[in-house]
Amino acid sequence: MISDSAINQTLQTLIEGNKRFAAMKATHPNQGKERRDEVKGGQKPFAVIVGCSDSRIPPEILFDQGIGDLFVVRLAGNVVHDTALGSVEYAVDHLGVRLVVVLGHSKCGAVTAAAKGGEAHAHIGSITDMIQPAIAHAKGKSGDLIDNAIRENARLAAGIIASSGPMLGKMVHEGKIAVVPAYYDIDTGMVELL
Repeated sequence: MISDSAINQTLQTLIEGNKRFAAMKATHPNQGKERRDEVKGGQKPFAVIVGCSDSRIPPEILFDQGIGDLFVVRLAGNVVHDTALGSVEYAVDHLGVRLVVVLGHSKCGAVTAAAKGGEAHAHIGSITDMIQPAIAHAKGKSGDLIDNAIRENARLAAGIIASSGPMLGKMVHEGKIAVVPAYYDIDTGMVELL
């Protein structure tokens, strides 16, 4: 785990929430009128989740969290580019979030499309192009190419965030934030830290 106990506790909160979700024992915290009233004046999320746009993986549900708990950045294939980096920077710099989780998931259509190749029409090609380095890293490894590429894509996206200048890389180096890659298994409902 991470050496900073506050960041470790935040990660543990996510893990415990996911265990409740997977066991069908979700508590659905912070989802009532009181919470809506509480966050009217501003937000104080405790984690950033950079995830895929896939409708099957809503982070607030997978981690059993509520309104205002998570700052979520979602793009197909959980790709990271300048706009996504700016969103993460906002969360850590202005909202004080200290943990960033990059969440890949099984059966990811964007990674599958990138691995299978072929022509990606319109702007879809910009997404599959960004996933190609993960495909290249996954080739030659034992196991399923697409599943390996999904995991590698999450790791590479986390690496991009953790090394991004001028802000995020410095904050990681100074121990002010942590960036963790993870993998959600649609079949089991469980999140695995990579």
